[in-house]
Amino acid sequence: MNSTTLFYIIIGILIFQFLLETILNYLNAKRYNDAIPDELHDVFNEEEYKKSQAYKKTNYSFNLYISIFSTVLTLTFLIFGGFEFVDTIASSFSKNMIIHALLFFGIIFLGSDIINTPFSYYHTFVIEEKFGFNKTTIKTFVLDKIKGWLMMIILGGGVLSAIIWFFEWAGTNFWLYAWGVIAFFMLFMNLFYSRLIVPLFNKQKPLEEGSLKTKIEAYANTVGFKLNNIFVVDGSKRSTKANAYFSGFGTEKRVTLYDTLINDLEEDEIVAVLAHEVGHYKRKHIIFNLLISLILTGITLFILSLFVNNPEVSLAIGVNNPSFHAALIGFGILYSPISEITGLIMNYLSRKFEYQADDYAKNTFGANPLITSLKKLSKNSLSNLTPHPAYVFMHYSHPPLINRINNLKV
Repeated sequence: MNSTTLFYIIIGILIFQFLLETILNYLNAKRYNDAIPDELHDVFNEEEYKKSQAYKKTNYSFNLYISIFSTVLTLTFLIFGGFEFVDTIASSFSKNMIIHALLFFGIIFLGSDIINTPFSYYHTFVIEEKFGFNKTTIKTFVLDKIKGWLMMIILGGGVLSAIIWFFEWAGTNFWLYAWGVIAFFMLFMNLFYSRLIVPLFNKQKPLEEGSLKTKIEAYANTVGFKLNNIFVVDGSKRSTKANAYFSGFGTEKRVTLYDTLINDLEEDEIVAVLAHEVGHYKRKHIIFNLLISLILTGITLFILSLFVNNPEVSLAIGVNNPSFHAALIGFGILYSPISEITGLIMNYLSRKFEYQADDYAKNTFGANPLITSLKKLSKNSLSNLTPHPAYVFMHYSHPPLINRINNLKV
């Protein structure tokens, strides 16, 4: 397949993805004014529901503008030789393959982030502020940006350098070695993300002694779940929205509760949320997701190895001097339809796992505390109570609130 044909396929993919997302978002937005389902009438009163509708409509309009801007910018960059321009700049500094590639991606990443920063700022300090969610200061916003850049340089640059080095050394078999490096990185991050990465952005401390910790430990003992690490993270530093998550496994497994969650929920409701997270562990969802991610990564790298030596892929994005990094950009776009399909499958499995974790919490602790906690969390985040089924199918990793509650009542 020649570069011209690939070019038009790439353009077609970008336009199709934009149209698909626009249609899905439109269908979802059409349901913002639907009446609250009877099962959820106690989540919002009339005034709160109007606020929820306004929040969703504001985000819908804002995200539509971003989507149009991003798509037009990407198409313009592609059609008018933006990648060739960046590649020329990068090559003027070094002919070394690794340094050339790092500069190429660094320029694109930095340029993209600079362009997107005003949108991020507006969303945080205008939209989230307007609806009472934002707790982020300008200082925190800037520091988060700097820390994000440093992490991208160190971690992203390190992994990319290793992949390119393997490509130089092993040729098309590079994907096996790259897979090994990425697998190690994924496993390492799964184990130590909360210990090493979270402290860079948030303060976390062990849950204090008291009735909540006693109830959590009593529940953990009841279900035979050894839990030595219960942490509280200062989520209120950035937002009023609440969350909890489980990470790691073995001796590194830990539960992290946002301080906003502790403030918003009753103790039994917090234990119910914890029971849900324990359910994920007991049903081995974390191990399954990790294994599936590793398999998908291997498949992706293998397919990349079939494309990366084809100069037509680089030429298709306008880079006249074919290279690994240019082919990686072209491949990323060409592979995106397959990523969409695997994403749909993973979302389907994720929703199924959420039901299983809910069932585990219901059977080992009780349905009512989990139901009330889900309602409170939905209310406090002004979440969408009436999402369109097509949007749920494409994007939701968790079932809609009404589906989860109906499942818990069975």
